[in-house]
Amino acid sequence: MAATTPDVRRDGRSILERSPSARRADPLFRATLIALAALILALIAFFFVYLINKAQPALSHQGVLSFLFTNDWNPSKQIFGAWPLVAGTLISAAIALVIGVPIAVATALFITELAPRKVRSPLIVLVELLAAVPSVVYGLWGIFVLIPKLKPAEQWFADSFDFLPFVGGHVAGPNYFIAGLILAIMILPIVSAISREVISTVPPDLKEASLALGATRWEMIRMAVLPYSRSGITGAAMLGLGRAIGETIAVTLVIGNSPTIGKQIFDQGYTLAAVIANEFGEAANDKLHAGALFAAGLVLFVLTLLINAAARGLVRRAERSSRPPTKVKAVPGAGA
Repeated sequence: MAATTPDVRRDGRSILERSPSARRADPLFRATLIALAALILALIAFFFVYLINKAQPALSHQGVLSFLFTNDWNPSKQIFGAWPLVAGTLISAAIALVIGVPIAVATALFITELAPRKVRSPLIVLVELLAAVPSVVYGLWGIFVLIPKLKPAEQWFADSFDFLPFVGGHVAGPNYFIAGLILAIMILPIVSAISREVISTVPPDLKEASLALGATRWEMIRMAVLPYSRSGITGAAMLGLGRAIGETIAVTLVIGNSPTIGKQIFDQGYTLAAVIANEFGEAANDKLHAGALFAAGLVLFVLTLLINAAARGLVRRAERSSRPPTKVKAVPGAGA
């Protein structure tokens, strides 16, 4: 049986061989991607340097440590202590994580593992529609619906469980809890979408093996699906945290805008993003006040970068913990 040979062109090259002109696109494509990646890094560095330059008047006047850890924000007296703003940002974002992430993961598990096939697509669309609602609508809904409706329940909870830390006392209308609840609803679509995509990548053999060994559906989810998806769910939670920290309009409307650190979760507070949105207009002609707001933006920028770095570390740790062992120790006395 004669072996077939590929056709040869007139120039002596095979039709399967790429021409030199076709190969020129590869280094060009590689250089383009490198340039785009470098441009992103340069843009981040530019933002950082720009914020430092604009914040220099306030940082020179107040001092970096004094700006970060002073519990007094009073522009009329030229006192700029951002600690109440940092605390309000972290408290509201933490409440959003505590409320939103479990609900988002549970939603992703239900859609992926438990919901009938006919219901999955409508549920996915409904959850993703939450991301299409403007943040100002969430804020107005919080003012006119959540605050008056939840205030009696919040007061009952504060009176009944005042022995718990950060609970008790008089309940203000706008407060940390309302802001965190709004943020939890806002981060639910992104956390749920990423968790759903990660859960859908669990190998079917792993789930079927768990069920074949006698595990129930809930045990299969707990012992097979969640450990395999741990790293992706952790990354989704960190992305939700970054989204919650940077939210402005909705939080501004429902947190109370009080530049003091509340003693309990039902007190009014302030956030870094909210103070920038509220005071930037009146600070246009005041170089020191404007510098303080740029410094608040710098703190928010650095805080976001730290969260992203921590997220990468948590994801890598979760990947290592969920990775199966590669070495098996020999049993003494086994084998010949």
